[in-house]
Amino acid sequence: MQSPIILQKISLNKAILMVIGIIIITMGVMIFIHPPSIFPDASHGFQVMRSMQMGGKFNMLTAPDQDDISQNSSAFISWWSPGQYLVPYFFQSILKVNTGQASAITIIIFELSGLAGLYCFFRKIGFNSLISAVSLLFIACQVAFIIPFVFYNGGEILLFGFVGWFLYGCLAVDKPGIKLLAFVLLSGWLGFICKSSFMWLYSAGLLCLWLRLSATNTKVNMRRLVINGIWIGIPAILSLVTIYVFYLSKGATPASAPTGLKLTWQTFSFPLASPLLSGFSVDDLFNGLVFHTTGQVYNPCFIIAVLLLLAALSLILIAGIIQYVPNNNYRLFLLVFYTVSLLFFCGAYLRQLNISYEARHYRIIGLLIVPGTIYLFSTFKPIYQLFFGVACVGIAISSYAFFIKGYKFNVNVSARGNTGIAQEYIDQPSLNYLMQLDRQNSNAIFAFITPDIGLEISHNRVITIDPPTLGEQIDYEDFIYDGHAGPLYLLLPANYNNVATLLKFFPGYSSFTTTQLGRKYILYAAK
Repeated sequence: MQSPIILQKISLNKAILMVIGIIIITMGVMIFIHPPSIFPDASHGFQVMRSMQMGGKFNMLTAPDQDDISQNSSAFISWWSPGQYLVPYFFQSILKVNTGQASAITIIIFELSGLAGLYCFFRKIGFNSLISAVSLLFIACQVAFIIPFVFYNGGEILLFGFVGWFLYGCLAVDKPGIKLLAFVLLSGWLGFICKSSFMWLYSAGLLCLWLRLSATNTKVNMRRLVINGIWIGIPAILSLVTIYVFYLSKGATPASAPTGLKLTWQTFSFPLASPLLSGFSVDDLFNGLVFHTTGQVYNPCFIIAVLLLLAALSLILIAGIIQYVPNNNYRLFLLVFYTVSLLFFCGAYLRQLNISYEARHYRIIGLLIVPGTIYLFSTFKPIYQLFFGVACVGIAISSYAFFIKGYKFNVNVSARGNTGIAQEYIDQPSLNYLMQLDRQNSNAIFAFITPDIGLEISHNRVITIDPPTLGEQIDYEDFIYDGHAGPLYLLLPANYNNVATLLKFFPGYSSFTTTQLGRKYILYAAK
């Protein structure tokens, strides 16, 4: 017969899971009615989906040719993984909903899937149901968990929905055989479809799986090490070779163009500080400690000091978890993933690969430390538990305040067109005018400096310009669109201060006329 305390813990565990589920379903219904906005990476993915819907081949982006704007050119897009648009495309096709609603369905399913997978992993690796449930509650209070309900972030939410089950598989497979082969092969493909950065997670997870299967009485058996290495290595190589041959080799990737070595304080301190930057939303609460979309907002000396402090605290936290959490498998997973992340990202930053200093790249580290941190604080005195609880409440308040503010903006301010996506960079009258022009023309070209608005153009071709900043030395050959086709419409904010440069990108057009669309946007047209 179970004691009242155990019954109370079981009851509390179920209550926590129910609360989390209710919150997610409620927010899910809200964003299905009013779909979220979209991150630029996912916008580029949806542009590929738009090309496919208009008759293009798989994963090919079709757009006006820069050498002759009257013709089209197609390019295989390998910079981003295909899942960010394929999954919404699937829901859009079978449920007959618009792109925004398909994105909302994707968010709901993968948020729930991610929490379910992590819960199973936490339980499998040795934490009791209460700590596992509290860990999910802590994760659900993080800014990273809330962001998809305001901005569909494509691969980020897909990877979150998959990674818990991948970790569970790395722990659940207990011997060489067909199950091991199938798991290693398929998890590589599925994880990459979710997000291309899964590859370093794949390496770390398989390393954990290999060491765990090869250990005997806490010691590594060399014979098992070799045999298990063959069982894991063959399907892993097959998975990676397939991904490279059929996807990555067909175009540029973030790792394609290193620009030489560069050593800075951030090169090592940012990866070292990842447990706190990601696990406690520190980077998100700073709105980007190093990387910020609107430019540098913090003093460099302040950034270095904060990163060094967070790196030291992160190392102390990792050491405490390793020392006091009793489960050997959990310690193995935490150490391996943290070490591999340090090697991968320090090397990437040192070589100046196109990988930003953002905590979202380290989310797996933030997820892995959660149950260990909660277990660790459960052994502390009540005053330290209170401090931890206050910090958690503060993070939760900030995260859900962000959701409320972002949701209200998407509902009341953002424009909506054919896709149903909340368009934050255009107002409704301006978008209505553009869609009317789109309906009235069949051979026009619409040009934008943001990738999302072009998704609303259904009948004509679209150009997305990555605009240079004012005063930047540019090579015009990278931007020029030669030739002439139908009417050209270029939408710019009314306060844009580099208009003359952008108009020069279209030498085949002259005598641009301007139309003021509301107070904030101007349409430059040439026929």
